[in-house]
Amino acid sequence: MSKFVATSAIRGAHSLVSEAEKFLDKALKEKGAKAIISFPETAFYLPLAYALFAFEVKELGDISRILSHIKSLLPKVPDEKLWLPYLGSTLDAGIAALLAEEIIMALRYLYNQEPQTDCNGFFSDTVMRSLGIQLVDGRMPGFAAILGAAPDNKTAVSIVRELQERNILTFVGCSSNGRSIIDQLREENVEMGWDTYIVPYGRDTQSAIYPLNWAVRSAITFGGIKAGQTKECLLYTKNRVFAFGLALGPLDDLKYATGAGAIAMGFPVIADTDIPEIKPSGVTTYEALVKEFDYKRIVSRCLEVRGVKVKISKIPIPVPYAAAFEGERVRKENLAVEFGGKASTAFEFLESKDASEVEDGKVTLIGEDIDSVKDASKLSMPLGIVAKVSGRKMQKDFEPILERQIHRFVNGAMGVMHIGQRDMNWIRISKDAFNKGFRLKHLGLILHAMLHQEYNAIVDKVEVNLYTKQQDVEKILSGIKKTFDERDDRIRGMTDESVDTFYSCLLCQSFAPNHVCMITPERLGLCGAYSWLDGKASYEITPTGPNQPVPKGEAQDIKLGQWKNINKFLYEKSNKTISSVSMYSIMNNPQTSCGCFECIVAVIPEANGVMVVNRDFTGMTPVGMTFTTLASSVGGGMQTPGFLGVGKLYIASKKFISAEGGLKRLAWMPKELKEVLADKLKARSQEIGDPNFFEKIADETICTTAEDLVQFLQKVKHPALEMPALL
Repeated sequence: MSKFVATSAIRGAHSLVSEAEKFLDKALKEKGAKAIISFPETAFYLPLAYALFAFEVKELGDISRILSHIKSLLPKVPDEKLWLPYLGSTLDAGIAALLAEEIIMALRYLYNQEPQTDCNGFFSDTVMRSLGIQLVDGRMPGFAAILGAAPDNKTAVSIVRELQERNILTFVGCSSNGRSIIDQLREENVEMGWDTYIVPYGRDTQSAIYPLNWAVRSAITFGGIKAGQTKECLLYTKNRVFAFGLALGPLDDLKYATGAGAIAMGFPVIADTDIPEIKPSGVTTYEALVKEFDYKRIVSRCLEVRGVKVKISKIPIPVPYAAAFEGERVRKENLAVEFGGKASTAFEFLESKDASEVEDGKVTLIGEDIDSVKDASKLSMPLGIVAKVSGRKMQKDFEPILERQIHRFVNGAMGVMHIGQRDMNWIRISKDAFNKGFRLKHLGLILHAMLHQEYNAIVDKVEVNLYTKQQDVEKILSGIKKTFDERDDRIRGMTDESVDTFYSCLLCQSFAPNHVCMITPERLGLCGAYSWLDGKASYEITPTGPNQPVPKGEAQDIKLGQWKNINKFLYEKSNKTISSVSMYSIMNNPQTSCGCFECIVAVIPEANGVMVVNRDFTGMTPVGMTFTTLASSVGGGMQTPGFLGVGKLYIASKKFISAEGGLKRLAWMPKELKEVLADKLKARSQEIGDPNFFEKIADETICTTAEDLVQFLQKVKHPALEMPALL
């Protein structure tokens, strides 16, 4: 190994540890050892120190213990003439550097110095969990952390756009020669944020710890690894978190030290400068440190070195296309034309037809194209999208499933925004996309390409008609509303008893190896993204994929929701760690959770009931824990009696913890979630014979403690108080 790399990395680690020690001394003098210190919205204290060494930092004084451990890892700066044949001491220095950076950034939060201007700063547990499904279903195949600045703004934009097109979540920050890629992107009006897969973390090297401690939390959150299992954590990040560092511009000691820490976690570093390379593999999957001077090849080189497998959709449209653009927003000042929402009448509809009625690849526009919008004050048009598909294995039940994908498919085009579905959709096309030549026919080309790409097992032909005449849109819409109603009735009428087969979902095993989701007609996947019909369609599409049919077989306990075949399947697919699962119970062998859940259900002993909290709620709950704290003990493929990860629509299901009495146990939930489910919960209130039950559910505007909750429940005569004891 190059003595230059080792010397620089170890020297940089010493510098960072010295900075952390001086900063801590200052804080102890000014704030005191009992001062509370933490990163925002995390249950993992200082995440890297907690994950690797089980250090729980709550007060300033707790950091001294970490510093002592850091110093034990820190090797002496080697003689520059010494050649080191192995990475060992340099990797130790890298971990020491990362731990020191974590301390520095936590202390900055204590002094309100973070987040930096136009930067996200620390990445919360909530964000990590909300992205969980994308991490495991292939939409987000890897992560890039860019440190420094490109030689010019054009190159900076080119690099991040290429990463976006490959659906790589890119963290941008740090600086080179006083310039940060963050500012380069801002100057070029590149939209940054989680929705666009470009996340600014900070403008100095120390802030590069944010992506790294975000990555290490996945080992505990999704992998079921316990705090302090150092080797297991590092192997998990190497084998399951496909991240890499891209260093743009000159490297100094601090960057070498940070890079050494990243390499210790299994993340290679690719640089655009003439640095010594480290090519032996082992610590990383392939090379650890390489250089690439050609900016047209640098992204592909990064993916090659990390072993990231990506799938790019090549669609004949004039704008880039990738899942990274799904969260993009088209704002009014950049609006060329819009359809639906409050602006005009619009709808989208997919129907199956006989093969003789579908001409594959045909896109027909009936009416004017968006070029016809001449009046700048009238930027809206009516729009009807009718996709006709045929296929030997296509079924009526699959129509709404494929139709729901229109939202995702259209959003993949850069400069095109899509919200909603059916006759509640809203589409916006930006001036940038319009100026590049994007027209309505391209919507049809997108649907044709993506339906073939993702559903080729059931779709043989796709034809798309686009209508922009008001009378056509209204006439067609009046007819298809009947189909919408029929679909709702068909899905609403399905029960667990009406089918003899459930569907598994193993998507999240790439992050939570022991977790198995079992999807039933009345219980969707805990991520909220997969229903029973989705599982059925997925199996038709990919018979060897993550969604497999599981015949229920002999019933072992109908009340709890246990079947012999289901338990057998779960035991085999959970790596023989889960022997029995109750589909309808929160107390008796409940379903496992991976970490991607939309909501957590938790027992409130004092209320003899349960609460539900969604991942977007950051406040305190009556069990004395926030969502992030609760989530730390529920995920990772564990069974935790009294706690359950669920999709939010399951709350209104008749099977919602039915073994314990069902909806009547629900005592508290955040107001926002309650409002989202209001219609469904009010309907269920009627069904359970308590028309006023909806008003008996407390929220944070009423109480956030168990004591106050009980008083409210007594006041409204909540049925949970009269039910058999949960514990």
